[in-house]
Amino acid sequence: MPTAFEAVKVDYAAVGPMLVVVGAALVGVLVEAFAPRLQRHAIQVALALVALVASFAVLVLLSVDHHGVTVGGSIAIDGPALFMQGSLLIFAILGVLTMSERFGGRSADAFTPMGAATPGSPAEAAADKAGFATSEAFPLTMFAVFGMLMFVSANDLITMFVALEVLSLPLYVLTGLARRRRLLSQEASLKYFLLGAFSSAFFLFGAALLYGYAGSSDLSKIATAITTANGDLEGLLLPGVVLLLVGLLFKVGAVPFHSWTPDAYQGAPSPVTGFMAAATKLAAFGAILRLAYVGLEASRLEWRLGVAAIAILTMVVGAVLSVTQTDIKRLLAYSSVAHAGFILVGVLAFDVTGVSGVMFYLVAYGLATIAAFAIVALVRSGGSEATHLSQWAGLGRNHPVVAGVFALLLLAFAGIPLTSGFTAKFAAFAPAIAHGGLAGIVMVVVGVLASAVTAFVYFRLIVLMYFTEPTGDEVAALTPSIASTIAITVGALGTVILGVVPGPILDLAGRVSQFIQ
Repeated sequence: MPTAFEAVKVDYAAVGPMLVVVGAALVGVLVEAFAPRLQRHAIQVALALVALVASFAVLVLLSVDHHGVTVGGSIAIDGPALFMQGSLLIFAILGVLTMSERFGGRSADAFTPMGAATPGSPAEAAADKAGFATSEAFPLTMFAVFGMLMFVSANDLITMFVALEVLSLPLYVLTGLARRRRLLSQEASLKYFLLGAFSSAFFLFGAALLYGYAGSSDLSKIATAITTANGDLEGLLLPGVVLLLVGLLFKVGAVPFHSWTPDAYQGAPSPVTGFMAAATKLAAFGAILRLAYVGLEASRLEWRLGVAAIAILTMVVGAVLSVTQTDIKRLLAYSSVAHAGFILVGVLAFDVTGVSGVMFYLVAYGLATIAAFAIVALVRSGGSEATHLSQWAGLGRNHPVVAGVFALLLLAFAGIPLTSGFTAKFAAFAPAIAHGGLAGIVMVVVGVLASAVTAFVYFRLIVLMYFTEPTGDEVAALTPSIASTIAITVGALGTVILGVVPGPILDLAGRVSQFIQ
């Protein structure tokens, strides 16, 4: 006789933040279908912001008291999950604020008025003239946020894969919606999609191998199978782990899985690039932490040195190639690659201090990155973003506030003391020295040298803004709206506060750094 059906028990307070976000995303789809075209932008922005704030309130007021596994064991709500979900919601709020920037127009300035139109076609021009808006960018962003919230709390490989796809697919579309340089944007979207599909296939193949090895896709059961293995299926373990890590390392832009990063960052609308760089990196590292510390920790001796080699390669390649860039967005993309290597150093410490250091690093990096790309969107030449480095020459003389804030963010990326970047690097590197053995020390040495190389890149840009004569191009920094001003201000203040008084956030990260096993 078949067993009786038993409904899965769901702790709705624990998963409340995710339900609020996905509910708002679905309502946003209905808004696109039924709201008047000229009112959609305002409705979508208000809906997204209200939902994100409400989701954060639910997390702080309800979810923090509901630790445990739910939804049939596929979702784990613990300290790291709640910390990273809260950080993701903050990033999402700042990202929506920057995406909503209109610079006096009727629609979001960063997005094309008609995503389906051929770049430069009469249809696109007519859509622009009519004031059409690609307001579907906001429900797409909400779906991506929902996937990210689920990704960092996934306690099951199948749930993790579903979350990976839910967060990735909207980002592929958003990357191709830039208002200007449309062909470059669509090319970036196609590259991101194709390479992302390959990485998803690697992840799914690895999940299948681990399911064959453990007889379950649950992370805790995989960990149990590793510790009680009898050797019959041992040949499935390492290939499965490697394929899983390939899929996840792609999302963080680790070398040699980084080739999508500069193209996608350059082609995507700048506010989307900032959101993607901050939130996707946090979500992917959240999944890596849970996979490494909950599911695969017992087998780490088999794959730790391989990932350490990837971390070293990522730091070196990201630092060296950032020196050769002439486009500001590609420079920040290779900087992002180098930062992925720095964060991997903390991941491989395999200690709770490493978890807290990584979480702090992700918050510090994300706040600075969203603000940096919001500033990139402000600097214009001839109606388009002034992304070539030569166009930034003399910006500090004509627009001292914009250049000053951007210089502060660059100093944080370089890891200069009294900025969040210095504290974050120390928080990620110290556990590697204390608990990582010889491999940890080697990674930290390489990380310090790579930081010196990237510091040269950032200081060169600061010198360009303040001590170089302007070129012939007329470059101006547009006056941002209140929304963009809030996002930039929060990013800059976060950079200073986390550098001068990092104690409260470090203490919070330390208190919540234990995963549910």
